Amino acid sequence: MNETTPLPGQSSAADRPRRRFAVVGTGSRARMYTTALVTTHADRGELVALCDSNATRMRVHNGIVADAGHAPVPTYSPDDFSRMLDAESVDEVIVCTVDRTHADYIVAALEAGRDVITEKPMTADLDGCRRINAAQERTGGRVTVGFNYRYNPVHHQLRELVRSGVIGEVGSVHFEWLLDLRHGADYFRRWHRDKANSGGLLVHKASHHFDLVNWWIGSHPEEVFAWGDLFFYGDANGRRHEVAADYERGHGEAAAQDDPFALHLSDSADLSALYLDAEHEDGYRRDLNVFGPGITIEDDMSVLVRYASGAKLSYHLAAYSPWEGYRVSITGSKGRLELDVTEFDHTSPARDEKTPVRGMPAPKEDTTAVLRLRRHWAPPEEIPVAVGEGTHGGGDVRMLDSLFGGGDDGIRPDHADGAHALLTGLAANASIASGTPVVVAELLKDG
Repeated sequence: MNETTPLPGQSSAADRPRRRFAVVGTGSRARMYTTALVTTHADRGELVALCDSNATRMRVHNGIVADAGHAPVPTYSPDDFSRMLDAESVDEVIVCTVDRTHADYIVAALEAGRDVITEKPMTADLDGCRRINAAQERTGGRVTVGFNYRYNPVHHQLRELVRSGVIGEVGSVHFEWLLDLRHGADYFRRWHRDKANSGGLLVHKASHHFDLVNWWIGSHPEEVFAWGDLFFYGDANGRRHEVAADYERGHGEAAAQDDPFALHLSDSADLSALYLDAEHEDGYRRDLNVFGPGITIEDDMSVLVRYASGAKLSYHLAAYSPWEGYRVSITGSKGRLELDVTEFDHTSPARDEKTPVRGMPAPKEDTTAVLRLRRHWAPPEEIPVAVGEGTHGGGDVRMLDSLFGGGDDGIRPDHADGAHALLTGLAANASIASGTPVVVAELLKDG
């Protein structure tokens, strides 16, 4: 059993009935949920079905089930999603599909009387957001968005400090997030590279960060202005910066062998099973050249946000940094909190024990965090922080405890939280396109 200390408000597993879960979308991220439901959290929830358009990937997930000593679960195609809900008596659906399809499954599940857990972002466009909100209002069903960074203990500690009033009323937030040359590059070789699928990094990735700001300061966005460019990745930039190698994909290409930006799926039995062995069904290639054609998302973005509370945010995301981490500064009427987190202090192109798969991000095992409080008229104080173990700074395992525990921990993000984070990114995308500020309420009126 998982030994993570329960968060405030969580009850013991013995107090709750075991819920029946189905996972729709069986890519890499979904393995976290599949694995938890047949191992660490099997006493809290039961995996009863898988749904995907790709049968090969579902077989990989059923292999996880079998390895844990359980019988394989039934598998369904997307056309049979509604039938699956009834046939397997599903209580809650876990949505891990391509972002643009989230709304389809969320709405269908709500209309069928089921609750939903969805990977972030809640969806990828305004139409999907409207549809989800309307379905939730009609049905009263529960939608939970997987903002795992809320469960990172450092982020939770920062929120408690802000809410304690130690820096007074919040006036501004500065937030810089840096993705390194492994992690950042990975968004440009997958389906995320097409903004129609993902909404771009201001939706797919930054929704995490916008949700944190909303949560930390207890407010929501009202007006947004942004700039964004494809500066580093893409075919023209690769040639301009003299970093591009000439190949279409990493697998089986001689020109990719010595390219530090190439992903080599064959280095990993897991990735080969999920993607290489599954290509014959849907043609999806996980390892495209990050300096190839067809990229429609940005890799360098700056955003200004004004919140209902009057606070302002300056945010920057760069996906081609030599190191990975982030800096947050929250300034209030009585002082300032500063959080500096380093996940990797540099990126090495070498293949080693920590990065056995060439091109894939390494596990974040050496994350460091420094949190300082600077009060008015006083020297700075360093606040002790404990970085959680596991992925996303300990956020994933704590989120799983919350999702499958079923209690009200005061952290679990709902559809309204998902919408506020999504709308920040969508408003930023609209501002990049128009060159003008976007009022979120007006954005919601359109269409």
